[in-house]
Amino acid sequence: MDPRFQELLLMYAQADNKTLQQEIENTLWAEFGTTRAVLVMDMSGFSRLTQKYGIVHYLSMVKRMQLTSQPIIEGLDGRVVKFEADNCFAWFSTVLPAIRAAIRLNTAFDAINRFTEDPFDIRVSIGIDYGDVLLTGEPDYFGDVVNTASKLGEDVAGPGEILVSERAFQQIPPQTGYTGKTITPLLAGVRIKAYSLDFSNHAP
Repeated sequence: MDPRFQELLLMYAQADNKTLQQEIENTLWAEFGTTRAVLVMDMSGFSRLTQKYGIVHYLSMVKRMQLTSQPIIEGLDGRVVKFEADNCFAWFSTVLPAIRAAIRLNTAFDAINRFTEDPFDIRVSIGIDYGDVLLTGEPDYFGDVVNTASKLGEDVAGPGEILVSERAFQQIPPQTGYTGKTITPLLAGVRIKAYSLDFSNHAP
């Protein structure tokens, strides 16, 4: 984490009044805040597979996921922020390349799975959101956008599913023709509107 970010966090924690805290928070956002599309991908069903086949099997599949995911994301001008357990956290400047990356990721794993036995198949679920985030230096980012994308990708989406928050879906250019089924999942006690993306007619 950036030393300046840590310094401001410490100042915020030690501030003795709300006015000073607000000033420090404003400085944090001014220096580290930006607007991004956030993609969070989760490997589906791996707790069960780990129990059945062991930790080495799990780790080998995580490594395959990482080797496949990173060039796809970077090839669309995205940035892998971190790999954490069987999750991939990434950001893009706009929503459309995040959508295209999500489709390419699903397509790539489907293609790989044709050549592996079922215990080695990789299936992923993906959440995408768009808005303000704090980029804190390697290896992390923070914000409501990250939390929403994470919950959509990890907790709500099923294998092979791409869930897009309403605010992210509104950023997709209409001429691209993307559509989705409306869903209203409950995230941390708050019901939000999102879309299960229909990408069956879109090339990766």
